[in-house]
Amino acid sequence: MGRQQWWGRGLAAVAVLAVAGCAAIDDPAVPQASDAKPSVSSPTGAPGGESDTGTLPGVPTAEQARAQLAELKVAPHGSMSGYSRAKFPHWASQGESCDSRETVLERDGTRVTRDGECRAVSGRWVSIYDDKTFTNASDLDIDHMVPLANAWRSGANTWTQEKRKAFANDLTHPQLLAVSAASNRSKGDQGPDEWQPPSKTYWCTYARAWVSVKSTYELSVTGNEKTTLTDMLGTCPS
Repeated sequence: MGRQQWWGRGLAAVAVLAVAGCAAIDDPAVPQASDAKPSVSSPTGAPGGESDTGTLPGVPTAEQARAQLAELKVAPHGSMSGYSRAKFPHWASQGESCDSRETVLERDGTRVTRDGECRAVSGRWVSIYDDKTFTNASDLDIDHMVPLANAWRSGANTWTQEKRKAFANDLTHPQLLAVSAASNRSKGDQGPDEWQPPSKTYWCTYARAWVSVKSTYELSVTGNEKTTLTDMLGTCPS
């Protein structure tokens, strides 16, 4: 076979492969980028040693969380003077008739179906705080990992309204999570030194997420809060 003829056949083969590759990418059975769920951290521990971070986005490793915790400002809780949940506008619109609550319900559930107003009408959710399973979205609350009142007492009182709105609707960092209404209301605005998830297998992930949010928003921690977070991070696999 001549060099020119061989080269021509080689190019033809490359073209066939390229077309096949494009067909595979456009295949409806292959998830496209726009259909993908937000990326999440993968569990770092051995099986049974740490609960999976699941759909919660942006959770740092235990090592990263320890480094972040060491850098946080330690200070007593500030005053609640002037606090109002209205100063943390939520739930913000996320487009297509959906708001932050419905977005988290869809992200954290399986087989979730919505009505024309984006409300979850069916699905299955596991409340990671207490290991309970639900099929009715009305049994769930969207928990702010760092509660709004806690944020106010640790620095958010000086923020602009726009920054507080971003904090209350943050879908990028591990701040919003669908959990049982009972566990969320039991938690209230308490810090880790006052309340921990009933499911101890989630303590490692909870502490990592809490530290990440406080670090991202440069919020302070109390001495007791830091001590408890250190202990909870101690439940992470080495």
